[in-house]
Amino acid sequence: MWSIEKFLLFVAAPTVLVLSLVEALVLSRIQHFDWRAFGVSMFDYVLRIAVALFLPLTIAAPLITWTIKHRLAHIELDSVGAVLLLFFTLEFFYYWLHRAGHRVRWFWGNHAVHHSPNQLNLSASLRIGAFGKLTGNVVFLLPLVWIGFDLRLVVTALTLNLLYQFWIHATWIPRLGWLEYVLNTPSSHRVHHSANIEYLDGNYGGVLIIFDRLFGTYLAERDDVPCRYGLVHPMTSYNPLHVEFAQWISLGRDLATARSLRAVLGYLFMPPGWSPDGNGETTEELRARRVLAIEAQTSAQ
Repeated sequence: MWSIEKFLLFVAAPTVLVLSLVEALVLSRIQHFDWRAFGVSMFDYVLRIAVALFLPLTIAAPLITWTIKHRLAHIELDSVGAVLLLFFTLEFFYYWLHRAGHRVRWFWGNHAVHHSPNQLNLSASLRIGAFGKLTGNVVFLLPLVWIGFDLRLVVTALTLNLLYQFWIHATWIPRLGWLEYVLNTPSSHRVHHSANIEYLDGNYGGVLIIFDRLFGTYLAERDDVPCRYGLVHPMTSYNPLHVEFAQWISLGRDLATARSLRAVLGYLFMPPGWSPDGNGETTEELRARRVLAIEAQTSAQ
């Protein structure tokens, strides 16, 4: 086990748990705090570790083997240049991994677990979804392996990236001035976790926010639109198994009603809310209906 892996397992993991509990205790004294949601997040945290240890499977396994066999070079992390290359390429591909987690329903099935808490806090950052590895989302990181980075190193770097994102789930941290133009901050992440139509599908960055700005997905927090956290249709259950599997069950039901290959592929790979008849609840459709409602209201005045 590498030194960095020991740090993550024996230092970082206990630390984030303790800090989450400390924040929960403080917040519970000054406002309503959802302790049952805290328990669901802890369940997911433990389940995810158990799945990683005892069910190390992914549908992308053949592609992983092929990529390792045909990689172009072997890059050692022995220079500043190599570290920077890994950092920026990981940020780039993490952006697309995260964006796919919202825009491709197959990946949303697991990622929705992370967005299910109706309160945003440090403990919510630990609710990531237990089956991301099984869905094959590692394919977004394989280009780094193909150019020469060791897969184990890439996964460790991704873990450090996610560790950075722990603190940006704190809602009590204000906007951070000029840092908002470069880094993924608590303000940017509040927007990302919001179910408001104005805020949907934005701010996918990990450590940096620059790729959101480059690809048009950056959304700034607005004073006139308070954030409502959670899913578009709020999760009301505290049954941890329901939280974990709700999206998969919903996907299964939709696939059971599919009457064409187009419908099957659409339900699997189009954005959440897609419907073959065009009357679904994708972000674009929800926003279009909002515009029509506003126009109708304006015309009636």
